[in-house]
Amino acid sequence: MSEETSQVSGSLVYSDTLPRRVDVTEEASVLLRKLTAVNGPLMFHQSGGCCDGSAPMCYQSGEFRVGGQDVLLGALIISDIAQPIYVWISKPQFEYWKHTHITIDVVPGRGGGFSLETPEGMRFIIRSRLFTDEEWLLLKDSPVTTGDKLPV
Repeated sequence: MSEETSQVSGSLVYSDTLPRRVDVTEEASVLLRKLTAVNGPLMFHQSGGCCDGSAPMCYQSGEFRVGGQDVLLGALIISDIAQPIYVWISKPQFEYWKHTHITIDVVPGRGGGFSLETPEGMRFIIRSRLFTDEEWLLLKDSPVTTGDKLPV
């Protein structure tokens, strides 16, 4: 799961010199391959804690409309999936989590009401760790992409 270094969706560019903000476990990758085969391209939005708690919600790409109050955490590059899976988080959640590396994992249980893994009897969760001092020095002043910066 290496950081994407090419241009994505017009203006979204990732740097291989910055630490990744988001990754995925192999267990979650297996489920994402299955969900992609059934549903096509996918995306995540880290919810802000309303009805489904603070869970990473998996949608068909574009099904959840992102805007200026959403921050792109990164893109999951998973073997055997043609397109990256973009991971978004609300701007207020990002402010709370910006010091944190997030890993998307999966466990047995009921997923969020609208998240695609629910019928599989699994749910996506996040595991987290604080960035090291060295990682944070590289990230703290780096710009982030918000949903209002996406090409039309």
